[in-house]
Amino acid sequence: MTEAEETYYTEERWQNWLSRVEEEELDPENEDSARLLLNLQDDAAIAVAKIVSAYEEDRLDDEEAIEELERVRTIVLSEPELDIEDDAAREDKEMLVDGVQTSLVCVFYAAEEYIVAGAAEEAPLSEYVEAAAAAEQDDDMDAALGYLVQAGTRIIVGDELDMAVVDDLEYGLVSEWVNGLDSLQSAMSDPEVVEEEEDDD
Repeated sequence: MTEAEETYYTEERWQNWLSRVEEEELDPENEDSARLLLNLQDDAAIAVAKIVSAYEEDRLDDEEAIEELERVRTIVLSEPELDIEDDAAREDKEMLVDGVQTSLVCVFYAAEEYIVAGAAEEAPLSEYVEAAAAAEQDDDMDAALGYLVQAGTRIIVGDELDMAVVDDLEYGLVSEWVNGLDSLQSAMSDPEVVEEEEDDD
């Protein structure tokens, strides 16, 4: 599995992104800051998409694919250790990274569910999102996540989620998870690596 470790995602890659987070002034309302956080999220989603694609092409069997997903998830969802002396600044940035990690939870679960059980029953993805939002209203977060994981398996097989559905969601875990599904959708349609380069303009 050493080749796979090089291919899909590495601890070093995640740390490189966290170093960017440490160095840059981050304001979620600022376009450049928002782009950095989105790139951080998309890059991990691309790794997931590549593992799923390798599984679909029989380059990984189901056990190997699950192992790879767990390895990447361990890297990406671990508590970030940011080297920032100012407590308030560090906590602010940790909170922003935590938002990215929360969004990615659904991505990892969807990929694992797809590999273990295949795609969920075909239905408009908006219905899955609406069911998740209703479950969130009832404080049933396990059910809410379950609906979105099912939606994620449909995204993997090519169904499209109209992100206009987000406009009707209250901010919360469901909206964060749907945000992650948007990254998964982009990654499945165009799994190109997000460059870690500085933007000069």
